Amino acid sequence: MTANALLLNALLPLVAELSSQLPETERYRRLLAALRTVLPADAAALLRCERGADGSDWLRPLAIDGLSPDTLGRRFRLREHPRFAALLAAGQALRFPSDSPLPDPYDGLVAHHSGAPLPVHDCMGCVLQVDGQPWGLLTLDALQPGSFAGDAPLAALQAFSNLAAATVATAARLRQLEQSVHNERQRAEHFRRHAPLAAPRLLGHSSAMRALQRDIATVAASDLAVLITGETGVGKELVAQALHAQSTRADQAFVSINCAALPDQLVESELFGHVRGAFTGAVSDRQGKFEQAHQGTLFLDEVGELPLATQAKLLRVLQSGQIQRLGLDRERTVDVRIIAATNQDLAAAVRDGRMRADFYHRLSVYPLHVPPLRAREGDVLVLAGYFLERTRSQFGLDGVRLEAAAQAALLAHRWPGNVRELEHCIRRAVLHALRRPRAPAAPQAPTAPLGIRAQDLALVPSSKASTHPGDPAEDPGSLLPADPAASAAADPTDTGLRQAVARYERQLVQQALEAHGYRWAPAARALQLDRANLQRLAKRLGLHAPGSPPPLR
Repeated sequence: MTANALLLNALLPLVAELSSQLPETERYRRLLAALRTVLPADAAALLRCERGADGSDWLRPLAIDGLSPDTLGRRFRLREHPRFAALLAAGQALRFPSDSPLPDPYDGLVAHHSGAPLPVHDCMGCVLQVDGQPWGLLTLDALQPGSFAGDAPLAALQAFSNLAAATVATAARLRQLEQSVHNERQRAEHFRRHAPLAAPRLLGHSSAMRALQRDIATVAASDLAVLITGETGVGKELVAQALHAQSTRADQAFVSINCAALPDQLVESELFGHVRGAFTGAVSDRQGKFEQAHQGTLFLDEVGELPLATQAKLLRVLQSGQIQRLGLDRERTVDVRIIAATNQDLAAAVRDGRMRADFYHRLSVYPLHVPPLRAREGDVLVLAGYFLERTRSQFGLDGVRLEAAAQAALLAHRWPGNVRELEHCIRRAVLHALRRPRAPAAPQAPTAPLGIRAQDLALVPSSKASTHPGDPAEDPGSLLPADPAASAAADPTDTGLRQAVARYERQLVQQALEAHGYRWAPAARALQLDRANLQRLAKRLGLHAPGSPPPLR
């Protein structure tokens, strides 16, 4: 079969599918599969151009073929990857010489190559133009040098990219039509303008996350109160930000308040504001969170921690929109959309008398449950790739790759701390890998990507995992030893990594508690932890206030 016939056979099905109702991910997957039939390669990727909140340019993988699954979670900063920059600058199909000195952004990510860095190989790519603007890139890598020799592969890639641009443009237009089912056209355009800058992306392709994203799109355009539930560390605040970003209030304030961190005597002042002289220490007038969020969104995190008296006053605001500053007789009206979040069972709190039933029903007009990480099949590697790329950029590393055993360890772990635990695990693993001696690179040879091994993650998958994954005492992935006191007394040179980390963790927690008079809320803020997590951690570490009789407050 001639090259032209091969190209035609690959393009015809794609043309026929332009009007079909395919999910974007499937459309892009078929696009790459067709590309590799025309131009056999070991790896192919479709990346989209994005502009970050700081004004920098990024490339985000939308589909991959022959690359490690965690690639989908990465974002490539354009100024850190000169090959991508060269492709965008060329504006057409471009092949790199096999001896090109430019670092390869896919070092350590090609699925069929376990070594690093990538050996001399063929690499080419092409810009996708949509409406006269660069939309993204198609890239191809072949480990066999000479695979893309001659002018024919470049011509085929250029022809293919023209159809690929039509494919992604069609996918974008179908997405716009689907959005208009839920919102007016003006609202959809408003969301497309503001959402990328207003809130971080909710990463993940699992069915649980797709269902959550559909629910967010359904309720975002309304002003209904939303109650977000889920375990600690699942990303409830990100969901709240996504709701705000997709709403008609996206260009107004998003105000967040952690109800668990508020002293009881200051709750009303924080929420409703006060005037000068309202109480001791009120030296000037101050707006409360409701006024700050006027015409925007107020996010009440850990709402289950609010005292009953405050719940009653909040209920009145939710019903009438009227607030009153402390020390002021006059009321004022606010227009605020309420989103609340909790990791507690609020229905049980109502039964136990810790929450008013009317307040609970006002908050939970539209409940949203954020699934735990262990219920999001396949998302662990996508999120790991995102955290790896961010850590790589922050540490100024040339490249970071997850070895196969590390990927297996991540998939086997139950993640009782969810996405927050995964983020900390990845950052810690990079630090551990940096401490490991590395073989010196040959002169003028590209630096090998930093390999993350399973032992760097310090995870211990076990078949005896707790039936209650949130219980720290049964957590199979815990880094803390069974006897923290014995660990603290041990010589660091005689202990392993987990014991050393546990001693350091115990020292940090002890210092934070002592510095804040053994009060949970300020110590948790200092450690950037949830208060309930700090309490469980301190119990597990055997920490208590001096004198021991009174429990920690």
